[in-house]
Amino acid sequence: MDAPVPAFGEAPEDPFAVARSAWAVLDDRGTVVGWSERAEALLGHRAGEALGRAAAEFLVHPADRDTVLDAIAECEREHGWYGVLPVLHRGGHRVELGFRARAVTRVDLRCEWFLVMAPAQEVVQWETDRSVLDGLFRRSPIGLAVHAPDLSILRVNRAIARFSEVPVEEHHGRLMGDFLIGPDVETIDALLRQVLETGEPLIFTEQPCRVRRDPDRERMVAISAFRMQDPSGQVLGVTQTVEDVTDRYRSRRRLALLNRASARIGTTLDVAQTARELVDVVVPDLADAVAVDLLEPVIRGEEPVRTASGPMRRAAVRAVEQAALDVMYPVGEVFSFDPRTPQAKCLIGQAPVLEFELESSPGWYFQDPERSRRAVALGAHSLLVVPLTARGLLLGIVSLWRAGRPEPFEQDDLTLAEELAARAAVCIDNARRFTQQHQAALTLQRSLLPHALAEHRAVEVAHRYLPADPSSGIGGDWFDVIPLSGARVALVVGDVVGHGLHAAATMGRLRSAVHALANLDLAPDEVLSHLDDLVSRLADEQEAADGGPPGRQIVGATCLYAVYDPAAGQCTLARAGHVPPAVVTPDGRFSLLDLPPGPPLGLGGLPFEAAELQLAEGSLLALFTDGLIETRDRDLDIGLQRLREALCRPARSLEETCTAVQGALLPKPSHDDVALLIARTRVLAAENVASWELPADPTAAGLARELTTSTLAEWGLDELAFTATLAVSELVTNAYRYGGAPVILRLIRDRFLICEVSDGSSTSPHLRRARMTDEGGRGLFLVAQLTERWGTRYARDGKTVWTELPLP
Repeated sequence: MDAPVPAFGEAPEDPFAVARSAWAVLDDRGTVVGWSERAEALLGHRAGEALGRAAAEFLVHPADRDTVLDAIAECEREHGWYGVLPVLHRGGHRVELGFRARAVTRVDLRCEWFLVMAPAQEVVQWETDRSVLDGLFRRSPIGLAVHAPDLSILRVNRAIARFSEVPVEEHHGRLMGDFLIGPDVETIDALLRQVLETGEPLIFTEQPCRVRRDPDRERMVAISAFRMQDPSGQVLGVTQTVEDVTDRYRSRRRLALLNRASARIGTTLDVAQTARELVDVVVPDLADAVAVDLLEPVIRGEEPVRTASGPMRRAAVRAVEQAALDVMYPVGEVFSFDPRTPQAKCLIGQAPVLEFELESSPGWYFQDPERSRRAVALGAHSLLVVPLTARGLLLGIVSLWRAGRPEPFEQDDLTLAEELAARAAVCIDNARRFTQQHQAALTLQRSLLPHALAEHRAVEVAHRYLPADPSSGIGGDWFDVIPLSGARVALVVGDVVGHGLHAAATMGRLRSAVHALANLDLAPDEVLSHLDDLVSRLADEQEAADGGPPGRQIVGATCLYAVYDPAAGQCTLARAGHVPPAVVTPDGRFSLLDLPPGPPLGLGGLPFEAAELQLAEGSLLALFTDGLIETRDRDLDIGLQRLREALCRPARSLEETCTAVQGALLPKPSHDDVALLIARTRVLAAENVASWELPADPTAAGLARELTTSTLAEWGLDELAFTATLAVSELVTNAYRYGGAPVILRLIRDRFLICEVSDGSSTSPHLRRARMTDEGGRGLFLVAQLTERWGTRYARDGKTVWTELPLP
């Protein structure tokens, strides 16, 4: 009969448990002498049909006889057998059963066999479960630890033993603190106690830990845990799985570091800033201290030489501890590496150098023994040096140190450092190239704009130039102060469409053209007409170069050109699409001059008009580009009002006035280039100017000599009388012979003695070399030889020939 209850200690899921299995007893001849009710239910044979019969007679199919005989032979040899065999059912079909056979000795010493039978699928499942359990403790690469409710260790598998470097049997009864060190033990204990108290499982929680047998190696483990309890709900303990995920964790950190580097390195086109971004990314995730050293030409934006020679400049440095910064060379320090150092080897070979243990690599010590000694005292123990190369050029090196963390650099760290250095090197090279181009652009801009305006008797000037992009420092606006004949001065402000290098180059061509036209002493409206032609030609050239459609306006500009005569206190102005200038009289009245607008330069075919006005001595004339008063967020009227207030403040220098205008109208960088030129007018004293209208007859030359001699005597310039009278005589004679009335002689005492003769003819005098037989033609030649400079300027009703003689 079947046992009524499970045997003590039998697992209910065991298919061979007496309480749930079928059994039979065979004597030594293979006859069935015992048959349970469960055997009847399993195979269909009732006890009366089975007892007394040979088992092989009704339970074994002929096709299975050999298999069964092999099992019987093994059972007799081993005094027991376990496995699966096919058995013949009473219904005639075969059934796969699991068997567990054991030899039993009777009182008469005869041997009987006790067979326990169960369905094969239950046996296979049971064995699978047992195999899994056995694998977890013997072959699983994932650590498994079973803890009692007090967290003492009941059992661990071999993976835990390999991890802790302690044999399996020595774990029983001990705590995790006996094998691990640091605050990580407390964290893990707290997590396990939470699982014990709540029953909520812990799933894949990453946690750093160090074992006592290898305290210098930090590992990252993933912990999962669940509570154990019996069928009645009593808590038996907690089981945790421990997986070493150090490599995976480090790989994730490296990938995250690369992603961070992509976003944070190269945000600007500044070499030093890019170097700082590199060290900010590396510390503390990869190293405890980092230094970036660049070759000197790279800092200046120049292309470095192909060989690794020359001094290095420290571009950036960072460390976890301030004490480490005190040991390292500071930013800006220029030095060369000792040939024995890893840095020098990296520079020469242009390949990374990895020093796992600095104690066994003394070469680094030679760079600076005192600093090296202090670095060792701070715990420096591993060094990695990586070259910064881009596009085949060596730019510098990156030195990475480890001190606080015990692990030395490894090969994966070297690969990561090379990737970071490669990305940073490209950004640094881009910044170097930009620096080079920026410096070239600045050089161009400085060559195009006046460095310092020369002092002039006609006006006192001050200026401001503010490009739209302060970082580039270049733009299309310009200003100029050009000395003219007769103590006059030309004031110019212009604005080329666009910004940047192209606008600056166009501006330079226009400024050069203005200087050339000013030297011809052309009137302001004529200057603008010539500039208009030049801009049209520039537009045509650019269209041809770019392949654009014909007639498309590419280059455009505006300009304001003013000529001030301090002898007469008169200013002549013309503008080409430019904003009109502002005037502040000595008594503080502000106004924008009402000038004929004129078209912008480059439209072609439209005339320009000039206007004249009298300016009292001490008047302020402000010329500026539209970027000063027109902004995106401010109305034009508000800009003009602020300009009025800034210019009308009393009693200040022109530099202070410029600063006030800039502060009032440009408190923050403008979106447009801005040029500002402020001039305070001066008037020559009446005693320094003498003017006469001469008769158009042969006596004019003699009269001119007398007037010149007497005037120079009054001015105390008798030393110049001979030269001046000779020059004046020749000019007046030419005016009488070839010009027309009226003939006017004007003498001006300024930095030079200026002699001017005006007549009503527009015929230009020419300097020529007379032949021996010529009766004339030597006058202008003599004038050119005797004076400092001479020239001709034209007006609507004639011309003026002038000379300048240096004062004693």
